[in-house]
Amino acid sequence: MSDQDRKPFYITTAIAYTSSKPHIGNTYDPVLADAIARYKRQRGFDVYFQTGSDEHGQKIQLAAEKEGISPKAYVDRVSGQIKAVWDSLDIACDRFIRTTDADHEKAVQAIFKKLYEQGDIYKGKYEGKYCVPCESFFTPSQLVDGKCPDCGREVSDASEEAYFLRLTKYQDRLLRFYEEHPDFIKPDSRRNEMVNNFLKPGLSDLCVSRTSFTWGIPVEFDPGHVTYVWLDALSNYITGLGYHPDGSGPLYHRYWPAALHVIGKDIVRFHTIYWPIILMALGEPLPEQVLGHPWLLFGEDKMSKSKGNVLYADELAARFGVDAVRYYLLSQIPFAQDGNITYESFIAVYNADLANTLGNLVNRSVAMAGKYFGGTVRRPKETGAGPDAELCAAAAATVEKLADAMDVWHNADALGSVLELAKRCNKYIDETAPWVLAKSEESRPRLEAVLYNLLECIRMLGVMLLPFLPRSAEKILAQLGISGDLASYDALVFGEAEEFTVGAPEPLFARIDADKILAELAAEKEAAAKAAEASAKAGNAAGIVSLPQIGIENCG
Repeated sequence: MSDQDRKPFYITTAIAYTSSKPHIGNTYDPVLADAIARYKRQRGFDVYFQTGSDEHGQKIQLAAEKEGISPKAYVDRVSGQIKAVWDSLDIACDRFIRTTDADHEKAVQAIFKKLYEQGDIYKGKYEGKYCVPCESFFTPSQLVDGKCPDCGREVSDASEEAYFLRLTKYQDRLLRFYEEHPDFIKPDSRRNEMVNNFLKPGLSDLCVSRTSFTWGIPVEFDPGHVTYVWLDALSNYITGLGYHPDGSGPLYHRYWPAALHVIGKDIVRFHTIYWPIILMALGEPLPEQVLGHPWLLFGEDKMSKSKGNVLYADELAARFGVDAVRYYLLSQIPFAQDGNITYESFIAVYNADLANTLGNLVNRSVAMAGKYFGGTVRRPKETGAGPDAELCAAAAATVEKLADAMDVWHNADALGSVLELAKRCNKYIDETAPWVLAKSEESRPRLEAVLYNLLECIRMLGVMLLPFLPRSAEKILAQLGISGDLASYDALVFGEAEEFTVGAPEPLFARIDADKILAELAAEKEAAAKAAEASAKAGNAAGIVSLPQIGIENCG
C-alpha cells in the first residue's frame, strides 16, 4: 500500500528549550511520541513525526554572553546535546526542527506580517511583571506571593514597546471550539483548567515581540523588534511541514492538521489557547488533539539541578540499556498523575518486569525448545483445553487491551497488559511442567504443543513490544527466527506461525545487583563532588567567579 493510500497521522512533541542538556523528565515527550508513532505505523498509518529544539530568547542571549560566545554557537552546542540524547533513546523522528532553521525563520516572519496586516497583531506598550526563566509576562494579580505563578522564581518590572496578538478577539470562538470538540485536550482535567482558569475569567492580549534583547527572529517591517518566544516556537508545528502564508508545500497539505501534539502539563495553556488562536487568525485548521502528560518526579520532588536530584536519560541508557529506560518511562507514568523515579525504583522495576518476567520467559522457553527438539517446534493440529485454551484466550485479550489503551494514549496500561501476558506465560510453564513431560517419549507430542504455545505467545509479545522496546522486541523475534509478515501487527493472532526454529538463547536483560550498583553510584557522586570542590577552589584562587546556569526545568 502506498503512503497516499494510508491515512496520514502527524504527531509532534514540544520542542526542547536549548538552555541546557535535558534531564530524564524532559525526555518523556519524545519517547512517548516515538512509541505512539511506531504503534501507528504498525497499524498501517502514514506517520510523520516531528520533534526539535527551541532556540531563541533572552535566556539564551544571557547564557551565551556569560560564556563569551555567540547565541548561535551556544544553541548549536545545546541543540546537538538534545539531539544526541534523543538518538540515545532510539527516537526515530522524520524531522528534528530547529527554530534557527532558515525555512522556519522566513515563515515566522511571514506569519507575523500577515497577522499584522490583517489587524490581528497591533503595536502597543507592555508594563507589568516579567519572569526571565519562563519568558512570560504577568499582571500583579497573577503572581503568587509576588513571584512567578509557573516556576515560583522572582519577577522583575518590565516596560517596553511591543506588538500584541488579539487573543480577546478569538476568545468566544475558542470557547465554542472547546464545546464542539470535547476531546481536544486530554486528560479532561487539563481542559477544565483551561476553561475555568483562563477562558471564562477572560484573556489578555499576548505580547509577541520584544525590544530589550536581540536574539530572536527580526520583525521584518520593524527591525527594532524580535519575535517573542511563543509565536516563534509554536509555529514550528506548521513551518516544519513547509507552511507559508503565501503558499504551503506538499507535506503541509498531506499532514496538517496534526493528529496529536504531545506536551507536558506545564505548557498546556500555550498549546490550547495561544496556538489555536494563532491558527484561527491564520485561517488554518486546528490540531485534532493535545495530550498534556504529567511529570516525572525524582521521588516526590520536581527535578532541579540546584537540588542535585537530576537524572539524565543517556547516562541511564549507557548503564542499564536503552530499552530499560524506555520501559520505565512508558510504564511508570500514569495517564493523569505524576510518576516518579529513583535509582532504587528503576532497578526494582527493571529486575521484576524485564529480567525476571520477560527476559526469563524468553530465555527458558527458547532453551527448552533447543534442548528437547533441536530448536524446531511445530504447530499442533489443535489447541488443547484447560491451560492451553486459557493461554490462547489471554493472548487474544491482550491484543485487544493493547489497542484499546494505545488508541487513547494510555501507554502505561498498554504495557501493563503486555507484561500480564508474559506473567501468564510463566504461570503456564508451571502448570504444564515441560521438564516432566520431557521424561517420557509418550509425552513428546504434548511437550511440543506446550512449547509451541509458549513460543507463539512470545512471538506475539515481541510484535506488541516493537513500538515500546524496539531493540529488545527485535531480539525476541530474531531468537524465534521470525521476520516478515509474522512480525507484523496483522499477524497478532494466536496460531499464525506454523513452526519455530530457534537458535541458542541470548539473555535479554541481565539481573542487576542493586546493592553493588547503588554503592558504585554513591562512590561516583562523592568523587564528582570532590572534583567540583577542587575545581571551585582552583577557580577562586585564580580569581575566577563561577556563574550560575540559566535554565528552566520543563521547557516548551
